[in-house]
Amino acid sequence: MNVFLSYVLLGLSLAAPIGPINAAQIDRGIRSGFMHSWFIGVGAVIADGIYMLIVYIGVVKLLEAPIVQAFLWCFGCFVLLYTGIETMINSGKINLQYQRGQEPLIKSFFSGFLMSISNPLTILFWLGIYGSVLAKTASTYESSQLILYSSAIFIGLLIWDITMAWVSSSFRTFLTSRLLISISFLSGLSLIGFGMYFGFQAVNIFIDR
Repeated sequence: MNVFLSYVLLGLSLAAPIGPINAAQIDRGIRSGFMHSWFIGVGAVIADGIYMLIVYIGVVKLLEAPIVQAFLWCFGCFVLLYTGIETMINSGKINLQYQRGQEPLIKSFFSGFLMSISNPLTILFWLGIYGSVLAKTASTYESSQLILYSSAIFIGLLIWDITMAWVSSSFRTFLTSRLLISISFLSGLSLIGFGMYFGFQAVNIFIDR
């Protein structure tokens, strides 16, 4: 049980660093409430699960190809810039009353999914972190336990997702409308910053070729 909990904590620590997904969750939580913020995270966790599966079955050579990495950097750049600009434009439309039904949940889901699945840093992250964890676990435990502990990491990701959604949606209760607008604007700005970084990385790959 202690080993299982340690892998849950690993999942929490993997999800905790501030990045585009957390920035998007904060904005969506204060703008549209818990469910929209949660669905951003659910989309990202599904993308994480896909990469975990890719690492698990060993199909990583395709992702190491420079042309594939360049495509992902470019696609990630587009997704983040689009989401960041949309967030900044909509930041002034926040009010302290929930406006349910304003945006379909499926849009929030796909925003999180696309941001995570197109992020080469996510690929490198899972190759480096989960790959090393997988190698260590495989040498110590049976395959059934390998699946169990991988599920524990996944549970940790989901717990962080729910926590972020709850915290960000709770901001509306304690903060003024002006402060909420400022937080949303800064979230959009950070997404644009990540997008520009992704574009810079794509350019570097093309230059190196």
